[in-house]
Amino acid sequence: MHADQNRLYADVKFLTSLQPARHYRNLASLNQAADYIKAEFEKLEGVVQEQPFRADGRQYRNIILSVGSASAPRIVVGAHYDVFDETPGADDNASAVAGLLETARLLHAVGSNLKYRVDLVAYPNEEPPYFASEFMGSAVHAKSLHEAGVPVRAMLCYEMIGYFRDEPNSQRFPNEQLAARYPSTGNFITVVGRTGQEDFTRQVQELMQAKADIDVQRINLPAEMGLAGLSDHRNYWTYGYEAVMINDTAFLRNPNYHQRSDTIETLDFRRMAEVVNGVYAAILGL
Repeated sequence: MHADQNRLYADVKFLTSLQPARHYRNLASLNQAADYIKAEFEKLEGVVQEQPFRADGRQYRNIILSVGSASAPRIVVGAHYDVFDETPGADDNASAVAGLLETARLLHAVGSNLKYRVDLVAYPNEEPPYFASEFMGSAVHAKSLHEAGVPVRAMLCYEMIGYFRDEPNSQRFPNEQLAARYPSTGNFITVVGRTGQEDFTRQVQELMQAKADIDVQRINLPAEMGLAGLSDHRNYWTYGYEAVMINDTAFLRNPNYHQRSDTIETLDFRRMAEVVNGVYAAILGL
């Protein structure tokens, strides 16, 4: 089973075409995105649920597809479907939602043979003003798992998986120490974890690299550094769950980050498909 570039493109095309932009204030567009994700999930085997919650008087919803045995330990695969301000959000974060949907389609073929129950979750409210608050969709979901006493094997967060460059020095770094350790060409994907979960981060990276035709790097950073926790996986750390971000390094590579120029034409769907192939392999191999 391999990820389909055409399906990834179709998903990104739909999400980036929504007007006005799918952010926390534009509930009609945000709900159109949620409805699309739900409809795609409902084409597959598994249980589809909504997890509604309120923030500042507005209602939002996580969209969840669960596959595999209900009694098995859980792997969570997540991506946020909202965007920053009035941006198309092709890389941030339609690429990740497309990856989530394609992962669901690949898992559809495995069905009841899964070792774990896999919850594929699409979240709103990752972007400001709700970032790092209890109103992130992922914060709501992680808290619900903890309160229900659910055993969680891992959480894998898709966050910006579509922007790659082959030009020399197309990859930037926040400091010289990191620049000395990693490639200077921005054509790799990174498994990002926090300090203390090096073994888990390595396991995910090695499982991905075995099946993905793309360079897969890994990094563990102190949570307090900020860069380690720049997406929905942060909320699973709160409850002691192993969680990593699958990321193209965002603003350290992509000049379109949080800009109106974050359009579908800037994405590399061949490499995006390889990222999904890697994550799919990691889910099966954990």
